[in-house]
Amino acid sequence: MPARSGVVAPPGWSRWLVPPAALSIHLAIGQVYAWSVFKPPLESSLGLSGTASALPFQVAIVMLGLSAAFGGTFVERRGPRWAMAVSAACFSSGFLVAALGAATREYWLVVAGYGLIGGTGLGIGYISPVSTLIKWFPDRPGMATGIAIMGFGGGALIASPWSAELLSAFGTDAPGIARTFLVMGGAYAVFMTLGVLLVRVPPDSPEAAAGRAAGAPSRGFVTTGQVSARNALRTPQFWCLWVVLCTNVTAGIGILEKAAPMITDFFADSSSPVGPAAAAGFVGLLSLANMLGRIVWSSVSDTVGRKNIYRLYLGAGALMYLLLALAGDSAKPLFIACAAVVLSFYGGGFATVPAYLKDLFGTHQVGAIHGRLLTAWSTAGVLGPLIVNAVADAGKSAGRTGPGLYTTSFLVMIGLLAVGFAANELVRPVHPRHHEPAGGGDGRPAAAVPEKGAGA
Repeated sequence: MPARSGVVAPPGWSRWLVPPAALSIHLAIGQVYAWSVFKPPLESSLGLSGTASALPFQVAIVMLGLSAAFGGTFVERRGPRWAMAVSAACFSSGFLVAALGAATREYWLVVAGYGLIGGTGLGIGYISPVSTLIKWFPDRPGMATGIAIMGFGGGALIASPWSAELLSAFGTDAPGIARTFLVMGGAYAVFMTLGVLLVRVPPDSPEAAAGRAAGAPSRGFVTTGQVSARNALRTPQFWCLWVVLCTNVTAGIGILEKAAPMITDFFADSSSPVGPAAAAGFVGLLSLANMLGRIVWSSVSDTVGRKNIYRLYLGAGALMYLLLALAGDSAKPLFIACAAVVLSFYGGGFATVPAYLKDLFGTHQVGAIHGRLLTAWSTAGVLGPLIVNAVADAGKSAGRTGPGLYTTSFLVMIGLLAVGFAANELVRPVHPRHHEPAGGGDGRPAAAVPEKGAGA
């Protein structure tokens, strides 16, 4: 296809150059997790409420899921360079439009720029390297996608202090916010363009494919057939994974969204209350756990199998929530450790799911299938914070304090993780009737091979 022919790797080109290309995109778009840095300046300079200042972030996350779902097929058809270029253009120009909105004090432009335009770049950028990485690393798909998606979790570690420094230099009034947006938009455009120029797709020759697969584990994948995105939606496996991802993300994002006030409330009545600085440190620790979980757990999945690693995410995650509910405010180190483990599973679930999809549906349209699956993230992004905040608000209205504000939500999360665990147990190899004809995908005959630990 012409759109892809210009970026086919020449002979001798190292596949290890693809993860840095993908990482340049994900480190940039991971800035979305640092949006909270802009909330106080926007609230004070534009007279916004806390709810209103969160709107650009919320719209961006919704657009992430929608653009990934509806743009996945185009990503597969046009190739990774096209997708990364679209992502870079949308994400960076979203900052520029937001800068105009801040400068003119037209908040709807900030929402449209950062949320609608930038959010579209988020979704396209998030899925852009997935199928390419999997095709380059059929022997280690979990590790390869984990490296890239780790960048999304770690992007805020760069963007948060950088944004704070820029606001300190330019000012936290409307013109200062506009200049900050302007600088960030330009810098991200340059940084993401490096990935656009670097990315390559593997040659399609059987000899090249055989060379890339050399040394692949003998355990096999759930399927060696190829399934189109349209047919994938007709399989129970897709919807089982949708439930698995949704419940795992709900459990993690419920803590992540309310981390600082949660630890403050939890130990407010204890002998050692948590101050603002310590709460901020707790948020940083959770971000680190989220980032490391993406590369560590996804790499482990290449050895133990995707189904087994999700048994860990969901089963051990439920155990962590149970410990939180039972221990209360009696052990602060236990609270911190359990929360960090849950967030590592949250990040690991994101990084492992592309490889799980590849195991089930093949590489033919795995990027498009992944995009459709990310609607589970959009759902969880609403569900998790809603559960935790609604229970906490109701508890405060009833006069409860301390762990009592969150115990009920922890028990709800345990129930959701149990549902996800059951859905994961129902995953089986895709029936051959859903496979593309031989030569329709990667030209391989359809066959079902149980994955290690798949329980097929």
